Amino acid sequence: MSTLPTIKTQEELARQLWAVGDIVRLQILDLLPMSPDCKHVSNVSQLAEKLNLSQPTVSHHLRVLRQAGIVEYRKMCRDVYYWKNADEAHALAESLRRVLIEDGELPSEK
Repeated sequence: MSTLPTIKTQEELARQLWAVGDIVRLQILDLLPMSPDCKHVSNVSQLAEKLNLSQPTVSHHLRVLRQAGIVEYRKMCRDVYYWKNADEAHALAESLRRVLIEDGELPSEK
């Protein structure tokens, strides 16, 4: 993990907040570990079973989270396993904290 989280631009923060602003995606994030530890990572089938959702639905939500940079994945054998991107999670939290709690401004897109 990097020492200091990168502060997001307003556009990056809005995109990531949209990605996590869905109840199913929040549930998925709650189930995923912070690192690719073999004992705790989950594949689509395991997540679908835990959430009582179809595999295509879970795959869609994972794709949104991957595109936002919040989730990482690795193909191992026949399955793809997922975990949270710790650096992005910390940067997202820090950027949101700056907006909600501090007087610090986020950079805008130019």
